[in-house]
Amino acid sequence: MFSMFKGFGVRPFIFGLLAASALAVPAAAGPYVLIEADTGKVIAEQEAGRPWYPASVTKLMTTYVAFRAIRDGKLHPFSLLKISQFAASTPPSKVGFPVGQTVTLDNAIKLLMVKSANDMAVVIAEGVSGSQDDFVAEMNANAQALGMTGTRFRNPHGLPDDEQVTTARDMAILAQALIRNFPEYELYFRIPTLVLGKHTLRNYNRLIDRYPGADGMKTGFICSSGFNLVASAHRGNKRLIAVVFGSPNAVARAEQAAMLFERGFQVTSALDILLGGTKNVTAIANFAQDPVNMWDQMCGKSRNRRVAMSDSGDELDDDDSDDPKRRINRAALMTELPPSMRPIRVHTGPAKDERGRPITVGLVNGRMEILPSAPPANAKAVRLPKVAPMPSRRPDEHS
Repeated sequence: MFSMFKGFGVRPFIFGLLAASALAVPAAAGPYVLIEADTGKVIAEQEAGRPWYPASVTKLMTTYVAFRAIRDGKLHPFSLLKISQFAASTPPSKVGFPVGQTVTLDNAIKLLMVKSANDMAVVIAEGVSGSQDDFVAEMNANAQALGMTGTRFRNPHGLPDDEQVTTARDMAILAQALIRNFPEYELYFRIPTLVLGKHTLRNYNRLIDRYPGADGMKTGFICSSGFNLVASAHRGNKRLIAVVFGSPNAVARAEQAAMLFERGFQVTSALDILLGGTKNVTAIANFAQDPVNMWDQMCGKSRNRRVAMSDSGDELDDDDSDDPKRRINRAALMTELPPSMRPIRVHTGPAKDERGRPITVGLVNGRMEILPSAPPANAKAVRLPKVAPMPSRRPDEHS
């Protein structure tokens, strides 16, 4: 097995590799897991089967169910969804569209992923399944089908509910399923900025346009969970998924994910075998215990945080560390990169074609499709806009 290391001094070489690997794994109070996106092979993990409150990473399952509805023909990305009284009354983080207003499923998903809009989660749920309760039943059915044995959903947005739990293992499985089953929708998870009217909405995921190769997925925070993150990144042909739960602040969770990615991208297949990293994420056992509650650490008196704000699901970008070493480490891992794409405009009402005409969606042979308009005989063909225009380069391909 060690013939490849002949002439290097096997024992010192092995111990050096082990030490380097250990140094590359960040210290963390909460669970984490790092896997290969294509194989599910575990590169690093800590208590990945420990129950945890998901907060807004719940919305990854919301998108999964919505994508299935599109694929099944129940909805189209340009399907119009109406804001109900129930959706409008959802606590922040939210967009705040008035009751009766409409928004396309496409724009609702963009606002869900970038703004982490809880009202859009309810709008999507009602549009897909008719009611939030029926949608949550679909979320749980999909979780069961994917093998997310430690996950139970009670709402589509992740606002506090003692019975809504998951594990880092399960969220890694969900992220892998999104990447594998719906590659055509990958842009939704890596949009840096939206423009809504006069407002600019920036993605809470600090890795996007800061860590080379970062390409998704979703952040989350409530007082009982701490700062959560499900993230993906690629380098060359290798794509990784990192799940980090219970970080003390938004910066720390991004740093931890970046450190995990660095370890994963530096590990070769030979080193992986040497270190015993051949377990699949599905082989991690979920713990049969109550979830940890981080409320005192996150939002207690010592934290000096307004509970009404922080427990609402709004993301807070505070950083509690003044340690110069951490600032140096952060600069080495993450820096401002050229924008991976232009800001994407979102709006209420229907999608429009390049002539400004509303795009109508209706049933065609049992599927929701765009209904053709009847232009004048001498009119040129209308090219419909893409649902989410793809940039010409990926985030790690800057010149």
